[in-house]
Amino acid sequence: MPVSLLWAVDVHGRVYSLSTVGQQWEQCHNAQMEFKRVTAAQQCCWGIACDNSIYLNVHASDLPVRYQEETYENQRWNPVDGFSERLLPSDRWQWSDVSGLEHQPLDSFQLPSSSWEWEGDWFVDENFEGEPTERQGWTYSIDFPANYTKDKKWNSCVRRRHWLRYRRYKAMDMWAKIPSQQTTLPDPFNDISCGGWDIIEEPRGRLSLWAVSLQGKVWFREGIYHHNPEGSSWEEVQLPGEVVQISCGPGDLVWAVLWEGQFIVREGIGRDCPKGSSWTLVDSPSPDVGAIHVAVGANVVWAVTKDNKVWFRRGVNSHNPCGSGWIHMVGEMLMVNIGLNDQVWGISAEDRAVYFRQGVTPTELSGKTWKTISVPREGERSHSSASASSLPSAGCFFSGEVRAPSVASEAESDLDRALTEGPGLVSSVSPESLVESSTNPSDPPPDTPKPRIPKVTSDSFISELVSDREPLKISKEVQPPPAPVSEEEPVPSEVTLTEVALSPSQPSGAPGSQWSNVDLEERQSLQTQGSLVPESADTCSLSSVVTYTLAMEDPYTSEEHPLWAWVSAGACNVDCHSQLNWFNCSLNTSSLAQSVQSMSLSVTPAQTAAWRKQIFEQLNERTKRELDNFRHYDQAVEQSVWVKKGTMQWWRDMKPHKWIDVQFALEQFSGPDGNKDGILFIYYSFYEEKKYLHVFINEVTILVPVLNDSKHSFAVYTPERTKQRWPIRLAAATELEMHDWLALLSVSCCDSRRIHGPPSKQAIWSITCKGDIFVSEPSPALEAMPYPTPCDQMFWRQIGGHLRTVECNSVGIVWGIGYDHTAWAYTGGYGGGFLQGLASSTDNIYTQTDVKNVFIYENQRWNPVTGYTSRGLPTDRYMWSDASGLHECTKTNTKPPSPQWTWVSDWAIDYSVSEGTDKEGWQYASDFPTSYHGYKTMKDFVRRRRWARKCKLTTTGPWQEIPPITLSDVSILPCSAQSSVEVVPLWAISNKGDVLCRLGVTALTPAGSSWLHVGTDQPFKSVSIGAVSQVWAIARDGSAFYRGAVSSENPAGDSWYHIPSPAKQKLKQVSVGRTSVYAVDGNGNLWYRQGVAPSYPQGSFWEHISNNVRKVSVGPLDQVWIIADKVQGSHSLSCGTVCHRLGVQPTEPKGHTWDYGIGGGWDHVTVRGNAMDPPRFHLPPVTSTQFSANRSPGPVRSTEVNGNAMSC
Repeated sequence: MPVSLLWAVDVHGRVYSLSTVGQQWEQCHNAQMEFKRVTAAQQCCWGIACDNSIYLNVHASDLPVRYQEETYENQRWNPVDGFSERLLPSDRWQWSDVSGLEHQPLDSFQLPSSSWEWEGDWFVDENFEGEPTERQGWTYSIDFPANYTKDKKWNSCVRRRHWLRYRRYKAMDMWAKIPSQQTTLPDPFNDISCGGWDIIEEPRGRLSLWAVSLQGKVWFREGIYHHNPEGSSWEEVQLPGEVVQISCGPGDLVWAVLWEGQFIVREGIGRDCPKGSSWTLVDSPSPDVGAIHVAVGANVVWAVTKDNKVWFRRGVNSHNPCGSGWIHMVGEMLMVNIGLNDQVWGISAEDRAVYFRQGVTPTELSGKTWKTISVPREGERSHSSASASSLPSAGCFFSGEVRAPSVASEAESDLDRALTEGPGLVSSVSPESLVESSTNPSDPPPDTPKPRIPKVTSDSFISELVSDREPLKISKEVQPPPAPVSEEEPVPSEVTLTEVALSPSQPSGAPGSQWSNVDLEERQSLQTQGSLVPESADTCSLSSVVTYTLAMEDPYTSEEHPLWAWVSAGACNVDCHSQLNWFNCSLNTSSLAQSVQSMSLSVTPAQTAAWRKQIFEQLNERTKRELDNFRHYDQAVEQSVWVKKGTMQWWRDMKPHKWIDVQFALEQFSGPDGNKDGILFIYYSFYEEKKYLHVFINEVTILVPVLNDSKHSFAVYTPERTKQRWPIRLAAATELEMHDWLALLSVSCCDSRRIHGPPSKQAIWSITCKGDIFVSEPSPALEAMPYPTPCDQMFWRQIGGHLRTVECNSVGIVWGIGYDHTAWAYTGGYGGGFLQGLASSTDNIYTQTDVKNVFIYENQRWNPVTGYTSRGLPTDRYMWSDASGLHECTKTNTKPPSPQWTWVSDWAIDYSVSEGTDKEGWQYASDFPTSYHGYKTMKDFVRRRRWARKCKLTTTGPWQEIPPITLSDVSILPCSAQSSVEVVPLWAISNKGDVLCRLGVTALTPAGSSWLHVGTDQPFKSVSIGAVSQVWAIARDGSAFYRGAVSSENPAGDSWYHIPSPAKQKLKQVSVGRTSVYAVDGNGNLWYRQGVAPSYPQGSFWEHISNNVRKVSVGPLDQVWIIADKVQGSHSLSCGTVCHRLGVQPTEPKGHTWDYGIGGGWDHVTVRGNAMDPPRFHLPPVTSTQFSANRSPGPVRSTEVNGNAMSC
C-alpha cells in the first residue's frame, strides 16, 4: 500500500495530516494563518483561509515542477541585407508562437505569480527532429508556413529558430495564495473541492477545482495540470439556485447542495468539457429535513441532512450520476468525505472526532460500521493513551493489588527523595512501602476503597504528561504554591489522581513546575504512606512510579484536544485490505521501545555478556554429551523414490496438432550421495497404441506458465527443444492445479541442480512478455572463448512478482518497473506468487500490484454516400480488431490477458497515441495498413481509433515499492566483481520524461534515499550508465545524448552533449558497458558506437550490427545480450528470443555471431550483474562448422508463427 495522507482542520484553524503508516497527526507548521476547509489530491492540497482566499500547498518532490516557455524568431531574406528582421506586411510576427498568429517577444513573458522563478535565461534550441542544427539553431524554408529543414538551400527565403526558457515552481510544501484574476474578482469563497484526475480520457496530471462563494455562486478553476499547479483563471458556472457546498469526485461526478436543502448534479463532464454542461435536481433524502452536506467518490455519494443523519445514495456511476435512491445509515455526522477507493471518513456530531467507515469494499460500498481514529496529535500525548500503551507492552494490566518489588537503582532512589522532600509536590512511592503500610495497625479500615495501582513499565511518559498538561484547579483543602494558570483552560468535570514524575533535571519546587489535579483523600493517604518510606529505600525502574487509573471516559478539554472541524480524504489511498495503525495506538512502537528501555535499566551490559557466555557454554556441553554416544554410527542417508501422478492435456507434437488427454507422472529419487533427480513421464495413445514421452529433470532448462482464457497451461523446455522453439506444452484442469505442478517441478529442478535460496549477485535476469520474472545463474564459462557454454543450456527459474523491465548489477542491487511505471526494489528473497513452501522464502515477500492497459481498435472506411462507416470491404480487416487487424477484438469478447487480471475500468477512447489524434480520437490513412496521422486529408479513405481498458493484477514477490515517482527506464552502474563502490550510481527516466539520479543507493539500502533531478531541454525515454560512470541517454525524438563530467563527487554531471543518430533512424534504447555503447532504433536495428575512448567518450560514428532486435543489454565486461525477433525454429519463427553475442573481446568488441537461447515470448534481459571473469583457454580458434555462419536474427523469410510457447 503506497503511503498517503489524510488531511483535517480543527476548530482553531490548524491543519493536520495523518499518514496511512503513521500513528499521530502531524501539524502543518508552515501555515501562517487559520484555515476553514481543505481539499486534498495526491500531489497537492487546496485550502480556504480565514481571509476567504484560496491557498495551494504542493507537496515537495524530488521531481520539480517545471514549465517550458517557448517562442520563435522569424527572419526573411532580401538581396540587400540577407536574412534580417525586415518581414513583409503579410508575414508573421518577428517573434511569434509556432503558428505565427500570436505576437510573443521575449520581454512579454512574465512569471504568473511569486511562487515561480526563472531557471535561467533564454537560449536557442539547437535540436531539430532529433538532429543537431547549425550552431545558431536556424531552420530554413521556402516561405511561411511550410516544412522546415536544418540545411540551407538556394531557395530558402525564410528561416526561424526556437527559443526556450524554463520556469520552476518554488513554493513547495508551503501555503501559497492563488493570485486573483486581473479582470473581475470572484466573491470570497466558503467551500472548495478538487477532483477530476480520473475523468475518462483526461490527460494525466489534470485536476478540476470547484469553489463556492459566499453569495452562493459556483466557480471552476481552469488550466490546472502538473506543469501549472495554480491553474490559469476562474470561470463562473451558471446555477439553478444558490449553493452552500459542493463536492467533486476523482472521476466525472460533481454534486452540490442548495440553500433549500436539495441537491444538484453536474452532467456532461468529459475530456473536452471538464466543467460539464448542465445541472440536474435531486431531492433531499428526507422531505422535511434538508441536506447540508454531500460527499462524492468514484461511484458513491454520501450526504448529511440538517438533523445530522447520514445517507447513502445507491446506483451512482458515471452513466447514472444521479443514482436511484437513498439509504439511511447508522450514526450522526457533521460532515463526511470520500477518499480513494470510495473509503469514507466523517466527523461525529457527538464528540467531533474523526471516524473511519470500516467494511467498504467494491461489492459493499456502504460499509459496515464507524470506527474512531484515536491517535495523538503532534506535540501532545493523552494520559489515557500513554498509560494504556505502556502497560500492555510489558505484559502488565490494571489490577487492584500491589505488585512485588524489584531491585532498585540509586538514581531512582535519589529521584524519590527529591520528590518526597519537594514541598507541595506529590510523592512518588514505591510498591514496597505500600505493602508494608498495608500491615500497619494505623491503616484505614478494610472497607475503605483502595486505589487501583498498576505496575508501570516506564516513567518517561509521565514526565511528558506532566509537562504537557496545563495547570488545573486544585481542591481548596490543599493549598499548593502559586503557579501560573491559564484563564482559557476549562476545569474538567471529574478529577482523579494521576501519575506524577519529574526528570532529574527538574529541581524540586522550581518555578514553572507543572501541577496535577489530586483528589484530597487519595492525596492525604498517599502522603501518609510516603512518610513511612525511608530515604534509602531502593526502587526499580519498573516499580518506581505509582500510577492511579484515570477517568477514561472523560472528554478532553477543548484547549488540550481541539475539536475537529473538517476532514479531507481525497489523497488517502486506503482499501479494504489495508492495515492501519489508527485504531490500536495502545500498542504502538514508541511505547514498546520505552518499555524495553525501562526493563533494561536493571541489567548492565556486563551482566548481559556474562549471561550470554554462560548459556553458550551450557549448550556446547549438552551437545557434546548427547553426541558422544552415537559417534560409531554411520550417517543416515535417505534413499527413496516417490511418484506423483495426475491427468493433464498435452499439445501433441505430431500432426494434427491438438490437445489430447494424457497421464502425467513425476518420479523423483534420491541417490546414495544425497543428490536428488527425477524423470517426467507423459503417457498417451497414438492410433490405439500406448506410448510415452520422458524428460529428465536435470535436462529441464525452464518452466514457463502460459495463461490464457482457454487453457491453464505451461511449457517445459530442454536444450533440444529450445533449439527447435517447440516446447512440451501441458495444460491442467484448473489454475490452482497448474500452479501446484509448477511449484513442484520448480523445486525438483532446483534440487537436481543444487540451486537453493535467492539469486546470486551475478545472476542474469529476464522478463517475459507476460511480465513473469526469471533468473539464471551464469557459469564462469558462459563468456569463455573460444568454447563458451551454449546459451540454450542455461537453467532459468522463476521469481515471484510482475514487472515490465528489470536492471541489476554485481553488488546485488536490483530494480524493476511495472507496467504502471511503479518502481520496485529487490528485497533479497525468492519465491512468492504461486511458489510457496520450500520454493519460497518466508521473509522479504510483499504484496505487489500492477496495472496495464488492454487496447483494441475501431476501424472504419469512407464511402461517398454515408461517409465513414463500419462497413468495410471484404478484404478489409475486422471493424473491431487488434493492432494487426488479423484478430477480431470487440468490447464484449475481449477479456483480460489472463485469469490473474481483473478489469478496473470501462472502455475509453485513448488519445495518447504517438502519431496523434483528432478531437474524437480518430487517426486517418489512405488504406489499411499504412502510416496513420491525427488529421484528415482528401486522400484518407480509412480511419481508426484506439480504445483502452485498465486491468489490475495482485501477486506477491520479493519486491518493495519505491514511491512516489513513476519511472519508464532505470540503469544501475555495472560494477566489477572486485569493486569497492559503496554508493552505487543509479539513473532513471520518469514517466514524464525527466532524467533523475538516485542518491544513497547501497547494498544495504538498495532503495536509496532521494532523487536528484538532472535538467534537460526535452523529455527522455532511455538512459544507461557504464562501468566508468559514462552516461548515455535517448530523447523521445530519437536523438542521443552524452552526459559529461559524471563522477562520484559530481553524480549528476554538468551538461548534455548531443550525439547524432544513425542516418534516417530514431533511437529508442541504449546500453553502455565498460567501453562499448550499443543502441536500438525504432526499426529494430542494433547499432554499435565506434571510436569510444576515455579521451573521446562521445565516439565517432554508428556501425550497424544486426536487425530484428527488440532490446539490448551490455554487461560490465562488455558482453552483449539481446531480445531478438523472427528467429527461425523447427516449426515457425520465434518472436522474443534471448540471444548472446559470441566472440566479444577487447580486440573485437563487436563480436562475430549470435548464440540463441530461450524463446520466444521474452521481452527483456539484463546481464549487467554478471561480472565473472571467464577462464582463459589456449585452444585453436573456432572453425566455421562449429557455429553457423552469421547466426543473426536478421532478415528471414516471413512465415506464420504457430509454435511459440508464449506470444508477444
